Amino acid sequence: MAVIEDIILRRDRRGISALKPYLPDDFCSQAAQLIVDHPGPAVVCTGFYTLAAGAPETDGPPGACFIGQALEKLGYSVTYVSDMYSAFALRGTVPPEKVVEFPIADDSSSQRSAQELLERVQPSVVISIERCGRTRTGRYLNMRGVDISQYNAKLDYLFSCHEITVGIGDGGNEIGMGNLAQQIPLIATLPDDPAITGVNKLIIASVSNWGGHGLVAALSLLVGENLLPSVREEEEVIRDMVDRGVVDGISGQRAYTVDGFSLAHNGHVLESLHALLRERGL
Repeated sequence: MAVIEDIILRRDRRGISALKPYLPDDFCSQAAQLIVDHPGPAVVCTGFYTLAAGAPETDGPPGACFIGQALEKLGYSVTYVSDMYSAFALRGTVPPEKVVEFPIADDSSSQRSAQELLERVQPSVVISIERCGRTRTGRYLNMRGVDISQYNAKLDYLFSCHEITVGIGDGGNEIGMGNLAQQIPLIATLPDDPAITGVNKLIIASVSNWGGHGLVAALSLLVGENLLPSVREEEEVIRDMVDRGVVDGISGQRAYTVDGFSLAHNGHVLESLHALLRERGL
């Protein structure tokens, strides 16, 4: 029988699955259990700037929205956090008042902003999905190793200043990948200078949105209720975000794709997770 982790690592194009031996076999379930064990307000961070297009990518914001929807069904109040370049991707899908635009500033100001946000929201858990993380040199690098620091708010401080954290990524340069910062450079197709911001529980996937679905599927199994979006709901969210200016992170084009994967490919992963839940009686 297929398991969640196998499903979300299918069609791996970047070599991220080579990191699987360094994680627990049930890394999605462990992340879900951590969340279930800490009910209350939640912060969900996302938004990855695509330099060539001057816009955020389609991987991350859809997954953040669906994680947030699942958590709200479980009674969590959700605050979404991004920055001036990516927040609009969320505002068109979730209520605008739930979206915080974190300032792009220096380290001390960013740390202060993070502490102020955490004090105000009092989250029980902080989650990141496809959000660029800082490297050991303090820079923020895209998948081509290009410095995008000037376009990136330092959301890392939300994680270093909180005790209960989850990260989701697909390339080695996202918040959470600090858990595997020693192993990532050993994989030829992954960054030599990976993100160093760590989390309590890390989820890896071929596409970060798929990792978000994997987390929601694992939550579903824990609570005995299917919390996943439908394939149609996912398609509608991706189409809407693209229509508002979000782009594919690989091509930089405003296309109904995510990391080069068509809506049909994305839907197949989601349907596979639905099938797994049906096999488990949900």
